[in-house]
Amino acid sequence: MVEGHQCHRVAHFHRKKLLGKSFACSSPNGRFEQGASQIDGKSLTRIEIHGKNLFYFFGQGDDTVVLHIHFGMSGKFALFDSNADTDITPKPTTRLEMKGHGMVAHLSAMTVQYGDQGFYEEKKAALGEDPLRQDADPNRAWEKIRGSKSRSIGYLLMDQSVIAGVGNIYRAEILFKAGVHPEQPGKSLTRDVFDKIWHHSVDLLERGFRTGSILTVDESEGLPPPWTRRYIYNQSKCGRCGDRVKSWDIAGRTAYACPTCQPLTSDEVLSADRMAAVKQAKGAVEFVSHCAADDVSVAMMSPAKLKVSQLKRVLEEMNLPTHGKKADLVARVLDAQVVKKEEVVATPDQMDEGIQRRSKRRTDDDNDQKERIRQKIDFVATAEQAAREKMDAGEKGNVEHVPLGMDDATNY
Repeated sequence: MVEGHQCHRVAHFHRKKLLGKSFACSSPNGRFEQGASQIDGKSLTRIEIHGKNLFYFFGQGDDTVVLHIHFGMSGKFALFDSNADTDITPKPTTRLEMKGHGMVAHLSAMTVQYGDQGFYEEKKAALGEDPLRQDADPNRAWEKIRGSKSRSIGYLLMDQSVIAGVGNIYRAEILFKAGVHPEQPGKSLTRDVFDKIWHHSVDLLERGFRTGSILTVDESEGLPPPWTRRYIYNQSKCGRCGDRVKSWDIAGRTAYACPTCQPLTSDEVLSADRMAAVKQAKGAVEFVSHCAADDVSVAMMSPAKLKVSQLKRVLEEMNLPTHGKKADLVARVLDAQVVKKEEVVATPDQMDEGIQRRSKRRTDDDNDQKERIRQKIDFVATAEQAAREKMDAGEKGNVEHVPLGMDDATNY
């Protein structure tokens, strides 16, 4: 699923290149013909992002047409240099093509709709507060969470009508940094605890917006690999305390928690099904993550994170057999390691220092967070820089939704 910070990055680059310009619009696959005709030749005057939803405004006043986009799992709004020696033939999934000013834009997405200003206001009203928007009102999110009847904070954090833009990886990392168990009932949270959750939501989404990658670990903590990118998502153990990370299902998505760092402290009685889910939580099983992958050298500490092809290359370098299922390959790599890997976690001194630093950071209020976003707007990593960072970590290169060629050719 395309996360909120990625949508804001697309809008950031498109504001630089597309605003104030009009384009010849068509629908290559025929699935948006009427909408394309409505915005054809109209100037793009405004772009707004609310979580994972993008709104492009064409025209002005009563003549305004609003394009609504939700990428879904793998949508893309690609921008090409029409003069470059590149194949820019629309794909079967291309619902909208925009041509003009030496550029060609191709849009493929799960949702592509259009309407007037009222259409936008209706969509906006149904969405929660976006931590990356400067007009975000955390009080509204707090009221919704406090007024929830039985939903857990883990459920509510991914409810786009409460807080817009947070996905599964961010949920795991935000709640870990806030020290809150995902099954904690939303109505049981104190305002101080909610403020911690909001603080980390702003901080981590801003970091993702600037870097183009989901990086949640604070370098100042000095945690060793494999806890250099994420704390508990796709980790088997907690880098702070060494406890086993637990995983279970919340509304069809895998939740993660460290029982020691995120104790379930509610005096409220959980429903029978949620209590059963907590009791049945198992140790997290590491897997090959395409949207938040680890560097190969880091993944070697947990070979299960490696792809089969990578495991085979490792075994070849060890002059060992490469046949068998993945579980066999992982076991073979572990057995072949000459020096037994020691369990490396943060020392007590590191943990105390980390707690003090985190406490100091929590004194920043929301206005400080928003000001940092405004000040760092010129330091957003380009699509190429973000893609290279992902590539070095083994992540797919198409996550960013802005192609590399245009990035270089037009000096974003």
